[in-house]
Amino acid sequence: MAKSSARWLALGAACALLVVGCSSAPPTESSSESGPTESSSASAALPEDSEPCADPETFCVGLVLESGTVDDGGFNEAAWEGVRDGAIATDAVVTYLESTDADSYAANLDDLGASAYDVVVTTGVDRPDLTVDAATAHPQTRYIGISQNMSGAPANAIGLLFPDDEAGYLAGYLAGLMTQTGTVGAVLGSESVVPLKRFGEGYRLGALAARPGTTVIMSYNNESTDSFNDPEWGAATTAEQIAGGADVIFGAGGTTGIAALETVAQSPGAGTTLFCIGIDVDQYETVPQARPCLLSSAEKFITQGVSDLISEIYAGIAIAQNVEGKVGLAPYHDTASQVPESVKLRMAEIEAGLSDGSIATGVPL
Repeated sequence: MAKSSARWLALGAACALLVVGCSSAPPTESSSESGPTESSSASAALPEDSEPCADPETFCVGLVLESGTVDDGGFNEAAWEGVRDGAIATDAVVTYLESTDADSYAANLDDLGASAYDVVVTTGVDRPDLTVDAATAHPQTRYIGISQNMSGAPANAIGLLFPDDEAGYLAGYLAGLMTQTGTVGAVLGSESVVPLKRFGEGYRLGALAARPGTTVIMSYNNESTDSFNDPEWGAATTAEQIAGGADVIFGAGGTTGIAALETVAQSPGAGTTLFCIGIDVDQYETVPQARPCLLSSAEKFITQGVSDLISEIYAGIAIAQNVEGKVGLAPYHDTASQVPESVKLRMAEIEAGLSDGSIATGVPL
């Protein structure tokens, strides 16, 4: 049952906060006082609380994951935190659905639209076409595609884009300044995913800009059917890079990248002569096992971007077809004493230059 487009204004009364997971069991309710709860189980079936979304006075927000889990310590988790923050700001009913393949991802996108959800956030960075298809089929639902260009899409589709190359450049520049061997590495998901490729190229060019002549080992996982969720490949590839002399390694891409961080953290010299750099979120907070080696993380402020867009949709604010989010370098945390002050100052200059446009990454993608 679809709502009228006027529901996008959502200026009427809203329901109490209800946060559930994608479980086939009855959903768990919670009030604003008790705080949100969620389930980590996956199901392609709609949550049983979807019926209230047909009520014009009930604001509903859903998250559909293309792959992986909602607690992945990176991209997916940041998206879910953004949905939860947006729900708190708008007193929304929220849910998430985890997908196992492209077919279940498409079905989940369609199901939330058919259930009259007001906003559906999507994570399929390499399948923006499926977000567009769902938006076309359900014009009363606003679809937010994270890192998906929605130029030319229906008006109810919004792309939340990030300058991925700049985030990668920051990581690479830091690696170039910190390497003692003159060799740095990156362990990444598939290079066919354009935002990740931009991250990777930004990293490579940043390292070379910081230290010309640096050897940059770039390892993309083009072998797996689910390149972002292949921790075995991530760990093995990282070990190979370390054996090849890399002393700073960028782990980028779901559990594949997390396995890279963990492998570095478990290696001799972690935090003194061997370091790692995370991606998407401050992985010091989400991947504590990486802390021994973690210099920083190349952050895309996904949580803030998602939450802000949900609030703007709720308030009826006009939104462009594509919105650019912010990126930055996370704090140094436990390895701060290993980072010379000259490096910290230089990184602050690079971050400022990227922000004001006086520094360009040179990434053509």
